[in-house]
Amino acid sequence: MSQHVVVIGAVALGPKAACRFKRLEPGSRVTMLDMSDVISYGGCGIPYYVSGEVSDETQLMTTSFHMVRDVPFFKDVKGVDVMTRTKAVKIDRDAKKVYWENLDTGETGELDYDQLVVATGATPRSLNLPGEDLEGVHYVSNPHDATDIKDAIAKGKVGSAVVIGAGFIGLEMAEAFTDMWGVDTTVVEIFDQIMPRLVSPDLARMAQNHMEEQGVVFHLGETVKAIEGEGRVQRVITDKRTIEAECVIVSVGVIPNDQLARESGLECHERGGIMVDETMRTNDPAIFSGGDCVVVRNLLTNQPMFLPLGSMANRQGRIIGDNLAGGSSKFDGVLGSFVVKTFETSLAGTGMSLDTAKASGFDAASVLLVQLDRAHFYPTKDLMTLELVYERGTARCSAFRASAARETPWWAVLTQ
Repeated sequence: MSQHVVVIGAVALGPKAACRFKRLEPGSRVTMLDMSDVISYGGCGIPYYVSGEVSDETQLMTTSFHMVRDVPFFKDVKGVDVMTRTKAVKIDRDAKKVYWENLDTGETGELDYDQLVVATGATPRSLNLPGEDLEGVHYVSNPHDATDIKDAIAKGKVGSAVVIGAGFIGLEMAEAFTDMWGVDTTVVEIFDQIMPRLVSPDLARMAQNHMEEQGVVFHLGETVKAIEGEGRVQRVITDKRTIEAECVIVSVGVIPNDQLARESGLECHERGGIMVDETMRTNDPAIFSGGDCVVVRNLLTNQPMFLPLGSMANRQGRIIGDNLAGGSSKFDGVLGSFVVKTFETSLAGTGMSLDTAKASGFDAASVLLVQLDRAHFYPTKDLMTLELVYERGTARCSAFRASAARETPWWAVLTQ
């Protein structure tokens, strides 16, 4: 029977769920709404657009066949209606209605739904510091941010930059500034290593050394106290020094956008994030959720885990699309796999680092192995470092790698 599915959010999970469902039920109606005027883009590619490796902003929004995923594309090719610059302001679960407001015109309205998908994503975490609203201070969360940063660099406004946070986006942005544009770049991290909680200090130090060889400066174990400037940012103040900066990137994590869900009575985790079961359903059987706004099950600890990754959102979106059409697809949980490129090296891993494993209650230890990344006779072979984190007595293990980035990313097999 024909139904109307409403999808709140149109970046990663939303479009995947909408298109998958529409393919399975072409006679049904699907409506997506999103607060931005840019939809269905690859957020993880933003640093590569800033660096110039991705030459055009629209490439972040194209299919493998070079079609731009905009409103006409979804309407004409996928049969999905999209309302951009539109905010979902309320969910009435009893009446099965979503109330919306157009952010440009102020127009309001409502959408009836048979089933609903909440894909509200996450918001970059703010430092709540003086000067955070100065011109030249950026969060890297959408293509507009990337365009603003790249335009400022191209116009000669940025000779020095400070990146606050040494996680995925922070390291990739530091590479983008240094490698392509020759910007003097400093990374400030409150923890005493880069990629905290994700890799061991040994692997972190290897990646840091390589980035330092390329010109990136690191100040670890420092806390940012203020951002200063007159109209435009000029300096960053930490608890140990003052750093001149004409551009600042704040990359200290994200917060799941679960307010709309909470207000409608959907179950959310006490630390943030919408709770879903293995079918990606909320506590309301007519409402699904996924992507950066949910918490999922960690397969190692069996505890809720917040893991905001685009690849994860796409997988979950396909599962939701199946189940909207009456399927029984399941998302069992996550191990925490990742890979991050740092100039000519990469860091990759699956599972928990040694410190994280110990903090989770495992009787864990680790071993390091250095070996060639290709056969010994291959002319461009290089060394890679492997770390195996294991639980004594059970043979369960996690694996991490630091090696040359030119080869295909390697994933270790996690044994249960």
